[in-house]
Amino acid sequence: MQYENRIKEIDELKTKIDKHRPLTKHALEQLKEYYRIGLTYASNAIEGNSLTETETKIVIEDGITIGGKPLKDHYEAMGHSEAFSFLYDLAKNKTITEADILKLHHLFYYRIDEKDAGKYRKVNVLITGSTFKPPSYSEVSALMKKFTDKIPAMQKKYHPVEFSAHIHKELVTIHPFVDGNGRTARLLMNLALLQTGYVITIIPPILRNDYINAIKKSQIEPKEDRPFINFISSMVYESAKEYIRLLDSL
Repeated sequence: MQYENRIKEIDELKTKIDKHRPLTKHALEQLKEYYRIGLTYASNAIEGNSLTETETKIVIEDGITIGGKPLKDHYEAMGHSEAFSFLYDLAKNKTITEADILKLHHLFYYRIDEKDAGKYRKVNVLITGSTFKPPSYSEVSALMKKFTDKIPAMQKKYHPVEFSAHIHKELVTIHPFVDGNGRTARLLMNLALLQTGYVITIIPPILRNDYINAIKKSQIEPKEDRPFINFISSMVYESAKEYIRLLDSL
């Protein structure tokens, strides 16, 4: 499926959203919890987590385990929820640092594997279903430093939606962690959006193939990042429309 660049329409919707601001404390809290469940469910489901959105809500809000579901799936829900809370703390800043990325991964992953949480991988990895080969583990630390050092320049160069797509792509291309790269990249993308007044953006699991194919294209042909940027802009556009719907109901 072909996706169009929706940045112009996104900015028109953002103007409408900005007219509702500042939101009441009640509205902000309601929206935060709505997106905590929605983003946690969708981001985990893209990676094969078996919890439904309702089950994700029960695990996070009630602390109840779901019979017959893997323990790891519960840990992923709880970890993502914790990383989501940290995301909102980071959103108050205007910068994104290497330490921020490591902390997001640590919060998501420490219940699953404490020794690898927030640490760069010490092994080489393969990405199933792709001809793209991530860099050697020995290069990861230097690549991450180079990436995070250029973030301020990227913020100035690109529209916030484009910037969010670029840093998502860069992180999954370096593939710095043993596991949890996609989820950390989607949290990072949303951090960039929140810091600039855009809305939390959810990639529906039903669009997983389109999403993965757009990433793969940008990794195999580095100059072919337009399809991925267009895809992300379409997701931000749909999320902004949903946000307005939610505002109208509060």
